[in-house]
Amino acid sequence: MDAAAKPQPEWGIQISELFIFPQRVIVGIMGFLGVLNAYTMRICLSQVITVLVVKKNITDHAAAAVCEPEVGDKYTFRPGGDFQWSEKLQGIILGSFYIGYIITHIPGGIMADKYGAKWVLSLGILLTAIFSFLTPLSIKWGEAPALIVLRVLMGLGEGTTIPAVSVLLSCWAPATERGKLGTLVIGGGIVGSILGNLFSALILNSYDWPWVFYFFGGVAVLWFILFTLLCYSYPHSHPFIKPKEREYLMSEMPQPKDKPPVPWKAILTNVPMWSLIICQIGHDWGLFVMVADLPKYMSNVMNFPIKSNGLYSSLPFIIMWIVALCSGVTADAIIKNECMSTTNVRKILTAIAAFGPGLFMVAASYAGCNRHLVVALFTCSMGTMGCYYAGMKLTPLDMSPNYAGTLMAITNGIAACMGFTAPYVAGVLTPNANMTEWRVVFWLAFGILSATVVVYLIWASGEVQPFDDGTNSNKKKEEPVK
Repeated sequence: MDAAAKPQPEWGIQISELFIFPQRVIVGIMGFLGVLNAYTMRICLSQVITVLVVKKNITDHAAAAVCEPEVGDKYTFRPGGDFQWSEKLQGIILGSFYIGYIITHIPGGIMADKYGAKWVLSLGILLTAIFSFLTPLSIKWGEAPALIVLRVLMGLGEGTTIPAVSVLLSCWAPATERGKLGTLVIGGGIVGSILGNLFSALILNSYDWPWVFYFFGGVAVLWFILFTLLCYSYPHSHPFIKPKEREYLMSEMPQPKDKPPVPWKAILTNVPMWSLIICQIGHDWGLFVMVADLPKYMSNVMNFPIKSNGLYSSLPFIIMWIVALCSGVTADAIIKNECMSTTNVRKILTAIAAFGPGLFMVAASYAGCNRHLVVALFTCSMGTMGCYYAGMKLTPLDMSPNYAGTLMAITNGIAACMGFTAPYVAGVLTPNANMTEWRVVFWLAFGILSATVVVYLIWASGEVQPFDDGTNSNKKKEEPVK
């Protein structure tokens, strides 16, 4: 464990002069790329599954709610594959990843808090990459059952990612830079969704579907090598950080120490913590409906060809990422200049990120077969959701820098159940995969997003909680009378 500061070696100081950017920026970039890789491996199956299954034979009644392909489309349509997987079974396949994902969340957060984030993060993504390589074999040899098992195993590997990067941020991102670095790193999931959809479609348009998994798995292995060479868990143990940056970070943030056991009682009885969990559940429901099912909606309902599907499924996430970065910079400036409390900044951004996506998502389902309008509305939906990353997503770091990994593991782990539930419910509600059925899915998402964010707006807090010092109490300590 990187537990105590060590004298910086002379060779380390010499190497540090070769780096143009501060090490916290390099850690932030590599953390961003790590989350990006995790999401590309997670999301690519949503595109691949559209060419694996037999194309649905749509009845006359259902056809009224499915768009006809446009005459003269530039890209060819794929007729579908050989697998007779129902919409319900596809929902189970897409959601099975989150069964494993949930299991390793809390252990991953605890290990990262105790031993440092470097190896917890890197080994988890490496394991996910190995299972990505094995995915084509599982589909060819065992079809749906084998694929479900492998997706659960992929989830086990990737479940440590978000808790570990939260610990990494708590050690490398000062409070006045938390919005920028935090949205950069956690926003890697948005870019991963963009590139996962876009490159999957490009590969599927030119090569056989197994190459999607080989490509993303190979990129993740390359990231693992670079990350383990360049990044360390803590500033004080980094052998080639510049002394000035090292001193700055050690003075700005609490350094790792022998922490007391996790104050579970105080955490689990903390009202702001529960408001955060409930809000995360609503966010994840809306997000997973879009991440897992938007490519299917574009393919089955809007009848986009495969290459266009990748482009139009990616566009909403591009805008989401831009909004996330801009909101992070804005949040930092407001907090730094003391224009508004951290709590209110987080609440305002979270409110935008809940009501906006729900409204635009529902509106898209009423836009009929107007392709440009549908894409524009889905883009607005995901764009407004980008505010979450400087809002609710950073609240665990605000509430407890010492136990950020554990808090993130609890909130993200519980809410990750929606990763299985939301695609499954969507599959149950859309047996004919038509527009009318999908409208119900989007209304449900809007209701869940709205109800859960109200809880956050009433009870959430962006202030450090009393249990951050390891005590099992939620009572604030009284300041001594001067």
